[in-house]
Amino acid sequence: MPEGDTVYRSARSLDEALHGATLTRCDIRVPAYATVDLTGQVVHEVISRGKHLVAHVGETSIHSHLKMEGSWHLYRHGTAWQRPAFQARIVLETADWVAVGFELGTLELFATADDEQHLGYLGPDLLGPGWDSAEAVRRLRAAGEATGDPAVGDGEGERPVAVALGDQRNLAGLGNVYVNELCFLRGVLPTRPITAVTDVEGLVALAHRLITANRDRSERTTTGNLRRGARTFVYGRERQPCRRCGTRIRSGELGRSELEKRVTYWCPRCQT
Repeated sequence: MPEGDTVYRSARSLDEALHGATLTRCDIRVPAYATVDLTGQVVHEVISRGKHLVAHVGETSIHSHLKMEGSWHLYRHGTAWQRPAFQARIVLETADWVAVGFELGTLELFATADDEQHLGYLGPDLLGPGWDSAEAVRRLRAAGEATGDPAVGDGEGERPVAVALGDQRNLAGLGNVYVNELCFLRGVLPTRPITAVTDVEGLVALAHRLITANRDRSERTTTGNLRRGARTFVYGRERQPCRRCGTRIRSGELGRSELEKRVTYWCPRCQT
């Protein structure tokens, strides 16, 4: 599942291949941008911001979000693609490389000068050079204030910790795998209101350590074990025994709106 570490690696690979190169072909297969041609423009950089990937080409930003199914691939010219061509949303070519974005959940173009207008809402980037843990803590605590928003999954408007952690406006980069694993490792039920979490600083610090430890791995692990089936404590392990106490892992849905709804996993004994 693409999370901040996946996007970080994709951006790094794309930047290593395309940085400073001139586009020899630009094929955008999204109706809104089908007539845009950046051929002849220089790729200044490719960066990640949380779970978002941005390529700065000329004076244009190519912004993509992988969502659940998306991915970026790099190929040498003449090499067969590993996914079908009809899934390609954008193709960028240089003299040496072909970069293809497949099934991107979001693909949009805007002036690089408008980056903050489009992405400035994001919280501190866990894998960014300007990571600000204090600001992430501040935003998480502020997220606990009553909003009256039914999407938070609580009738009183108090945000469950799992929803607050996954909200990219608070801190950018965590997806559902990390959110569930963090709650387990801190002994917190995903449904506990963020206002009831006493050590938000510890939660944020652990989030930063976990995602940083995985940013260079092709396979994500929160247990330290890279064997298939042993990489997580609770995520994807419904009805399997807890690795700590043996109690069966439970799962459920959290959040009342389709936008916020997510599957959660927890140990009913280790988490309160």
